[in-house]
Amino acid sequence: MLGRGAARALGALRGLRGGAPPARSLGLSRRLLSFKKVLDKDHFLPKPCWGKDMRRLFDQFTKKCEDGSWIQLPSYEHISSQRSQDFSAFIHAYFPSASEVINEKLSQAQLFTRGFEDGMGFEYVMFYNEAEKRIVCVFQGGPHLQGMPGFFHGGATATIIDATVGMNAIVSGGIVMTANLNINFKSPIPLCSTVLVNSQLDKIEGRKLFVSCKVQSIDEKILYTEATKINFPPMHHLFAGMMGERSRRKIINNLNQ
Repeated sequence: MLGRGAARALGALRGLRGGAPPARSLGLSRRLLSFKKVLDKDHFLPKPCWGKDMRRLFDQFTKKCEDGSWIQLPSYEHISSQRSQDFSAFIHAYFPSASEVINEKLSQAQLFTRGFEDGMGFEYVMFYNEAEKRIVCVFQGGPHLQGMPGFFHGGATATIIDATVGMNAIVSGGIVMTANLNINFKSPIPLCSTVLVNSQLDKIEGRKLFVSCKVQSIDEKILYTEATKINFPPMHHLFAGMMGERSRRKIINNLNQ
């Protein structure tokens, strides 16, 4: 059975009315990560293309979810039409001259990491531990992510790092943007292998969320990559069309602290 904190986080990610959002997000996480459940498949469910290491680690972390200490985070390809309207207001605030063209494409948009055929690109599943403020991503990269022959492209590694630390920041702080992403590549990752991406929320200073990350072999003996990222929520005046007035005032108060 899920603990109260874990249930709140899971509710926020799945967009459930009964799930309260994380403390700083005040509903933003729920709105941002509410995806179509009918038309899209959940990519965090096992697939035939998963290798034995991917499936074994998935089973291990799923087992850990039984006592509520960990929760499995869902992932879909497309953002719902309501969420697209939210992003339309956000885009218009930032890029008014390009907002019309961008908004026309939103109906065709899908998550970059979910744009590959099964097994060819990014296969991953994330698990969240609320008490530790930690996300573990089990990642299996496909043959279309090759850089140097036989190894992952550095950009593919950076992408899964950004996705993982970004999710950690979103769970903790609602809608956020990247201020800085610093990556140190330690060792090349063999193509089509399975690795662990460990992300930790280190601290929150004012509006900034500091998240660190390590990409390791499944036995955690090899450190492939390590990274740090600073996220921050957009300025409060851009949120006007994306939430209720009460939630907006609470976020503004947080930003002014």
